[in-house]
Amino acid sequence: MEPIWAVGLMTGTVLDGNIDVALIKTDGERIADTGTYTLAPYPRSIRALLEETLRQARAWNFEGPEPAIFREAEEALTRAQSAAVKDLVESQGMSMADIGIVGFHGQTVLHCAPQPGRIGRTRQLGDGELMASLLGTKVAYDFRSADVAAGGQGAPLAAAYHAALLKAADVSGDTAVLNLGGVGNITWWDGKGDIVAFDTGPANAPVNDFIKAKGLGEMDRDGRLAAAGKVDEERLVRLLQHPYLTKPYPKSLDRFDFTAAMAEGLGPEDGAATLTAFTVSAVSKALDLLPRRPKRLAVSGGGRHNPTMMAMLESRAGVEVVQAETLGWKGDAVEAECFAFLAVRVLRGLPISFPSTTGAPEPMRGGKLAG
Repeated sequence: MEPIWAVGLMTGTVLDGNIDVALIKTDGERIADTGTYTLAPYPRSIRALLEETLRQARAWNFEGPEPAIFREAEEALTRAQSAAVKDLVESQGMSMADIGIVGFHGQTVLHCAPQPGRIGRTRQLGDGELMASLLGTKVAYDFRSADVAAGGQGAPLAAAYHAALLKAADVSGDTAVLNLGGVGNITWWDGKGDIVAFDTGPANAPVNDFIKAKGLGEMDRDGRLAAAGKVDEERLVRLLQHPYLTKPYPKSLDRFDFTAAMAEGLGPEDGAATLTAFTVSAVSKALDLLPRRPKRLAVSGGGRHNPTMMAMLESRAGVEVVQAETLGWKGDAVEAECFAFLAVRVLRGLPISFPSTTGAPEPMRGGKLAG
């Protein structure tokens, strides 16, 4: 198959109020052109709607009928993300007729990993059929459900794309890709056939929630609070005894599996410092689980904009840390690009998850196709 233009969409569970939109040219195996990327802000009303939706999702917890707000939020975010796709495409002097497919991840409102004797459960809001009708093009969506139904974790799904990036950057197995969104996830590829991916622990979500609860804004901007604080090392030692951190992969997390309550009783600076130290220490433990400890981490996602988090990561994890841009990637765009890439794989019937990335019983096709 010749490479085609595809648009990928991602809105993380950290709810920063933006839609990540990326345009790439790919055949689902290699990246011919990384195109362009933008952040499209949600209207404030939709952001508030999504925050309330996440709150109701936690109360629902897969018991009984879905909250009515799901349908309202699904339509609102689908329309907003469809408009964001059209705006990006037209800004490049292209039309939707030039786009082969859109990868629509949707908004994760709840994710429960499988347990012994029980398959996992996951719910992303996003109406692929509506988006396909609004845009007049094919849309791949609901990427996680098939993997979960087969007994997999349903996450992380970025491994196939991370491996494609690494093929052009470092086939030695010495570099791993770390994404720091609401949750952290890592991908390691040996340069041949073995690929491993899993969620490392929390990333930005607990710190952001802690700062919001203190009335100090949306996040610890530039890591200033954490830099001014002191890590509660005794508390950190206790927190790092959490069984998830030494549990063998494959494994995945919901963004509320680790919360701001870990810093309860601490002031803004010390709390931010302690939560940031927990995030990077969890990554260090994750590196020890890999078949081979990498020498370098290429970091994507919002967490890489936090210099305190990046410096702590290098010192506490004992690894070279570089921005994704060092390898020629767009660090903010990687996750959205990933779903453009996966959409083309859905179109081609190629697997999007693997036993060593989600625990699926075999390489799994996934995603639904609309339009």
